[in-house]
Amino acid sequence: QVHVVESGGGLVQTGGSLRLSCEVSGGTFYTDSVAWFRQAPGKEREFVAAIRWGGDSTYYTDSVKGRFTISRDNAKNTIFLHMDSLKREDTAAYYCAARPGSGFYRSASAYLYWGQGTQVTVSS
Repeated sequence: QVHVVESGGGLVQTGGSLRLSCEVSGGTFYTDSVAWFRQAPGKEREFVAAIRWGGDSTYYTDSVKGRFTISRDNAKNTIFLHMDSLKREDTAAYYCAARPGSGFYRSASAYLYWGQGTQVTVSS
């Protein structure tokens, strides 16, 4: 059974930085790509970034390009989301999700394994 656990959320001021972590346990060989999503109150869950366990490819939604960086540590089965130049509109619960198949997908329905989420709040 694959388990996904996020950590690293918190309160930060506008322009600040945070790094989120996502540990995938129980068999990463069951998963190929991992993504970060976020959901603000009253809004739908939206795709943020994705990465595969192998190779150098990454994929970002336009609103975070140049500010967020997704990376991985295969030895620790962990995916990171480093967030710089944070804005108030980045405030949301951030979720990590993994999928068994290859490719990058923006739709939440493409991902099989989900964490419980970690809250990021950006204040002015």
